[in-house]
Amino acid sequence: MSHSTASNGSASLAKNGVPAADADVQTHTPSQRYLSTRGGSYGLSFEEVVLKGLAADSGLFIPEEIPTLPRDWESKWKNLSFSDLAFEILSLYISPSEIPPADLKDIINRSYSTFRSTDTTPLVPLNQKDNLYLLELFHGPTFAFKDVALQFLGNLFEYFLVRRNKGKTGKDRHHLTVVGATSGDTGSAAIYGLRGKKDISVFILYPKGKVSPIQEAQMTTVLDANVHNLVVEGTFDDCQDIVKALFADPKINQTQNLGAVNSINWARILAQTTYYFYSYFNLTKSPAYKGGGKVRFVVPTGNFGDILAGYFAKRMGLPAEKLVVATNENDILDRFWRTGHYEKKAVHGVEAEGGIAADGVKAHEEGVRETLSPAMDILVSSNFERLLWFLAYEFAAVAGMDDEWNKKQAGQEVEQWLKELKSRGGFGVHKDILAAAKKDFESERVSDEQTIETIKEFYAAKDGAKGGYILDPHSAIGVAASVRSIKRAGPDTYHISLATAHPAKFANAVDLALKNDAEFSFDKVLPEEFVGLEKKEKRVIAVEAGTGWEGVRTIVDAEVEKELSSSR
Repeated sequence: MSHSTASNGSASLAKNGVPAADADVQTHTPSQRYLSTRGGSYGLSFEEVVLKGLAADSGLFIPEEIPTLPRDWESKWKNLSFSDLAFEILSLYISPSEIPPADLKDIINRSYSTFRSTDTTPLVPLNQKDNLYLLELFHGPTFAFKDVALQFLGNLFEYFLVRRNKGKTGKDRHHLTVVGATSGDTGSAAIYGLRGKKDISVFILYPKGKVSPIQEAQMTTVLDANVHNLVVEGTFDDCQDIVKALFADPKINQTQNLGAVNSINWARILAQTTYYFYSYFNLTKSPAYKGGGKVRFVVPTGNFGDILAGYFAKRMGLPAEKLVVATNENDILDRFWRTGHYEKKAVHGVEAEGGIAADGVKAHEEGVRETLSPAMDILVSSNFERLLWFLAYEFAAVAGMDDEWNKKQAGQEVEQWLKELKSRGGFGVHKDILAAAKKDFESERVSDEQTIETIKEFYAAKDGAKGGYILDPHSAIGVAASVRSIKRAGPDTYHISLATAHPAKFANAVDLALKNDAEFSFDKVLPEEFVGLEKKEKRVIAVEAGTGWEGVRTIVDAEVEKELSSSR
């Protein structure tokens, strides 16, 4: 098996799309070339940043420039299907010299053909009196918003690998080994995005007894030969630590080309920008819309990837008045917008306890509070670094130097902030930087108690167009924040709140809220795909306590070798 990693060399991008470190200025616009948020890499191709995931300096990849929309974008795009709209938006960030237009269209069409809704991400009215709408992002194969990005990412990985491996056989072929940790949602979405893909193996680690039965069954009943589930005796943090150790280990990096599918991968952010535009068009075409109304997007937020896609859409020119960050009790982002300080706030012992184990609550040693919305239980937000770069870049521009200096300055600033986060547990930003962040964003913090109340309230609301709507706990946080935003902005402002998961994925939290309602029955909302899922054949490898990351490395090497031997 050949070992191939991206480098910071200076070769230009070949015409056949094989990546090199420098994306050719002849074939790539600035928005189709990529840099690291920490200043160590510039001029990278889209293919390289997708396969690499994380920059060599541990920074995250962003485009060198955010593209502006075509002058006639609104009239030209408003009636496009989701897939055709995605093609128009993604083409601004992907050079046709890397992925020819016909190929990109095919990748996109195949990615969204797996969705159950003809609208892919339908917009539904939740409370028309207050102009509150819900953007349902859970119509993909695993009933979670992550499908929008991971169905696309899986097909991208396959496309790049098939092209790299043309005419190659056996050990000369480039084989990608994707390794990830999950408490449920990311794992199943990654598996469904990568199952059966040529030249890719996927290993998902999850903590025993700390993933909901539905989510565990979604992962372990996928029997494709390239899918490997590892159930770990320990916590979600133990799984994360193993994955981090593998990526840092020189030995496995000599035998495997490791790849990442978590939200630091730029392709995931890019794919999610489409539904901001698509929902805007659906809103403006609805009979209830009065022309000229302001629009706000409200996003349940943990790692900051989903709302970051909205930021890119807004910066491109989508007329969103505000993006509202909605956090649970792990509120590092809400505290940043209120104070300008980004600080870890670890809690331990009884104070950290909460949530429901069967819904995948994360038992953390790092000091994260356990809540009813486990997908948002974070101590720090991994994608926030990307926004920090843009804030630092704009702040640097005030000095009146050239663009190269501004970019360099932004990279140094971000690197310094992240060093302080690591050494001191936090950092503060200049008041002008906070003011700039407040131009685009507002924030809200929603407690578990408020989450439960919101689920109850909207299930009981029989008078709205969507009376009796059942929200999952994460979506409920977005709706609770929307209700507060409506009070500030007024009912003439339209609110689009993002619904990130189907309620059946977090059945226990929903049941906790609605168990005393005589009309409530989970059978009404249980998707047929979930019925009998737990009884299907499963394939899983048990990782006993004490195995350690070295033991997992042995498992990964052996399973990949077995897989490759049977395909030769």
